[in-house]
Amino acid sequence: MSPRWEPNPNIRTGRHVASNLHAHLVFITKYRRGIFDDEMLKRCEEIMREVCEGFETELRQFNGEADHVHLLVHYPPKVALSKLINSLKGVSSRYLRTEYTGRINRTGTGSVVWSRSYFASSCGGAPLEIVRQYIEQQKRPL
Repeated sequence: MSPRWEPNPNIRTGRHVASNLHAHLVFITKYRRGIFDDEMLKRCEEIMREVCEGFETELRQFNGEADHVHLLVHYPPKVALSKLINSLKGVSSRYLRTEYTGRINRTGTGSVVWSRSYFASSCGGAPLEIVRQYIEQQKRPL
């Protein structure tokens, strides 16, 4: 097979689409209270991996501190990022509140784990300036 046709594991393919979409997500705890320890972060990662699998999305990287978590997700174009985020926050909040009730209640956030806000950024691929130059250099028919 020609090297041109060797499959790239980062490229997701469907019947009529080829994509390579990544997003960097950050979720903060309500009032930025430091509720996480290492054990809770490990459990949070497990929960979020399961949610991602349900969306046919891959959680490529996860880490966090006491008051926030960072995720790098690789997702197909059929997934609405807002729906994925809603599910990640909702399901993880539900499980973490059930499993760590005493710890979360002591933080003063009530029964809520996450702030309503989040950060999302697309990432990967060529820098925007390179893409702009590429598009600009296309030969428009006369």
